[in-house]
Amino acid sequence: MSASPSGTDILARIAATLESRKPELGGDPDKSYVARLFHKGDDAILKKIGEEATETVMAAKDARAAGLSDEAKGKVVYEVADLWFHTMVLLARFGLSPDDVVRELARREGLSGLEEKASRSQ
Repeated sequence: MSASPSGTDILARIAATLESRKPELGGDPDKSYVARLFHKGDDAILKKIGEEATETVMAAKDARAAGLSDEAKGKVVYEVADLWFHTMVLLARFGLSPDDVVRELARREGLSGLEEKASRSQ
């Protein structure tokens, strides 16, 4: 049985693919969904993130109502994957990567969420 790739490996591969879809790097909006999003600009990317966030919320509410069946939980995972993907498109648009987010999460690790939030207002 082969080991599955780590989540960070998959995120790094997706990030590299997203980077390659930038129009300035040859991404063709007529051939690539991501290149089309980049071509349309920030507002199109943000709109997709909003749509995917809403679909994630609705899937979670449906899963809760369905008693957390495997099918309902699968829908939550599907929608979160869409949300993460489109968020990664935004990161790439701003010259950021999943590693930047992971570093921020590592910085917060071990901090109380309440303490971390309070530190932002100072």
